[in-house]
Amino acid sequence: MQKFEIPKLPQDLTLDKGSALDLQQAQPVRKQAMFKNMADGRSCEDKNAGEVQNQILRQFGYLAQLEETATVEVEATSYWKNSWKRLKSNKRVMFGLWMLAFLVVMALVGPLLSHYTYYETHLPLKNTPPGLQFWFGSDELGRDLFTRIWWGARISLFVGITAAGIDLILGVIYGSIAGLWGGKLDEMMMRFTDIIYSIPYLLIVILLTVVMGSGLMTIIIALTLTGWIPMARIVRGQVLQLKELDYAYAAYALGASRWRILFRHLLPNALGPIITTMTFTIPTAIFAEAFLSFLGLGVQAPIASWGAMANDGLPALRYFPWRLFFPAVFISLTMLCFNLVGDGIRDAFDPRLKQ
Repeated sequence: MQKFEIPKLPQDLTLDKGSALDLQQAQPVRKQAMFKNMADGRSCEDKNAGEVQNQILRQFGYLAQLEETATVEVEATSYWKNSWKRLKSNKRVMFGLWMLAFLVVMALVGPLLSHYTYYETHLPLKNTPPGLQFWFGSDELGRDLFTRIWWGARISLFVGITAAGIDLILGVIYGSIAGLWGGKLDEMMMRFTDIIYSIPYLLIVILLTVVMGSGLMTIIIALTLTGWIPMARIVRGQVLQLKELDYAYAAYALGASRWRILFRHLLPNALGPIITTMTFTIPTAIFAEAFLSFLGLGVQAPIASWGAMANDGLPALRYFPWRLFFPAVFISLTMLCFNLVGDGIRDAFDPRLKQ
């Protein structure tokens, strides 16, 4: 038997003349009310529904002897539906998503809109200001900055998404094993991550550059060598918390293996923090790639990179400011959009905000 509490209606509440519910002409029916719970797909009859209905009728000012069959339907909602609803209601998140979609589309089609390639030089047209010929101007070698900006967007987005994907896989596997088994194995695995995380990634980049040479693959390897550790810590904490809940004990009592409990019950309930952490990992990797390219440890010429373009434009800031302005703006805009989306996802997936 399920009980449903119906709030008191205001005394001055009135019905429209065209309302389909005309209580004055209602025919007497059974003094029961069927309450249908759509959340868990069951229905029940409340024996006290007649009293509740009479209270409602008195609130409308009608006679208590009028009886009506009432059906209360509760809309089925889930954790993901509520989270998506909160996410859509956040204007900053939607702005970030639309801007990221614009950046992705332009990274794909932007270089095709120009007549120039990212490596083609035109020395007589060097340092040309933005105009009809060069929409974002040209650099010291006469290369089109518009094409180079969107080619650099490809590099930055590729590094960010690839590094975040590798961090996701390594972090989830490592953190799940440490949290699920616990004990001495967990202690040893966490101390190992503390040692690895204490090594600055800039030092790792320099060592890898000496061994492998500068390039895109060197940056990705350097970022992922230590970048998966925050994800592993998040997943470990979630698994340690979730495996102590009743449904995990019930699954274990029914004979489910540890791996089944992990993939069937624990990880699906930890997707919120995992997605949030991954969203913040992407801008971190993008900024790291731009920073390393700015220092000359990233991709090398003639490949376009926002960090390398900012490094080339910095000495000419006084006379040719557009050479630094455009790469700096797109780095900042990309970081801003990802952080807005990350903050919105964190708030949407926060169980404390669930209503």
